[in-house]
Amino acid sequence: MSTEISLSLAPGPARRDALARRIRLLVGATLAYNAVEAVVALTAGALASSTALVGFGLDSVIEVSSAAAVAWQFSAREHAVREAREKTTLRIIAVSFFALACYVAVEAVRTLVGGGEAERSVPGIVITALSLAVMPFLSAAQRKAGRELGSATAVADSKQTLLCTYLSAVLLVGLVLNATLGWAWADPIAALAIAGVAVKEGRDAWRGKGCCAAPVAQSSRTDATADAGGCGSGCDCCA
Repeated sequence: MSTEISLSLAPGPARRDALARRIRLLVGATLAYNAVEAVVALTAGALASSTALVGFGLDSVIEVSSAAAVAWQFSAREHAVREAREKTTLRIIAVSFFALACYVAVEAVRTLVGGGEAERSVPGIVITALSLAVMPFLSAAQRKAGRELGSATAVADSKQTLLCTYLSAVLLVGLVLNATLGWAWADPIAALAIAGVAVKEGRDAWRGKGCCAAPVAQSSRTDATADAGGCGSGCDCCA
């Protein structure tokens, strides 16, 4: 009986193709937005001498690399080819998480020990506020499609987009507090916590955790394989 239920929950070929197309569109939208975000944040950060804004812009560059890896995986029309590219894409996403964590941590420490005071940046406040409004929707949509498809890479990339939301919130608070009250320490403290989250997500992506395989594929796997990439402890798609 449980087998019948699992099979009924598995997306068929037509649904898988539809989900893959949706993920390609969402990844494309993420790539386009992050490219614009990177240019605006890096320019505003340089003009305002804001290491936090520059870091945010570089985070956007890292997100572009992650989204590009997922776009490469889902550029294949055949489901079997997409599955074959899964591990490589996960490794690229994991490295992106680690790079982001390292940069955010270093810049946060530099700011705390006196890396210079940033000037008020209206463009920086605008772009972070816009990201805070846009990124949660892109992340949620991609995460939902990735869970239904059973794609660990789509879910992992959606987590990086969600992490950008957290960074946007932290940076926005930091920019506003710095512009109004002169509290330059608020942003780096919260950024260190986000760096820790990035390390965890990168570790999970490297290990292949974060999403269940689709039930049909799961039925042909051994228990050992299922523990590595399918339903098990810490699996986001099974919840």
